Amino acid sequence: MVEQRSPKPLAGGSSPSCPAIKGNFMENIINFIKEARLELQKVIFPTKEQVKNAYIAVFLVVTVVSLFLALVDGIMSFILSHIM
Repeated sequence: MVEQRSPKPLAGGSSPSCPAIKGNFMENIINFIKEARLELQKVIFPTKEQVKNAYIAVFLVVTVVSLFLALVDGIMSFILSHIM
């Protein structure tokens, strides 16, 4: 079977990627907001202590990695300057 396309590809409902809006537009918006509120009630936000611990962990990892890369860069520069 050949797929039939609308001469206006940007018109709503003319393709599966842009389906037509079914029902009342305001009902859809209200339903979306209600569902968003329900989903936000399920979210478990981190405590202040958890955020602090995560911040410290990220800071330490970034510091260690940057020191390691600085050390490797210094060693490579030293070796290359003595070779050339």
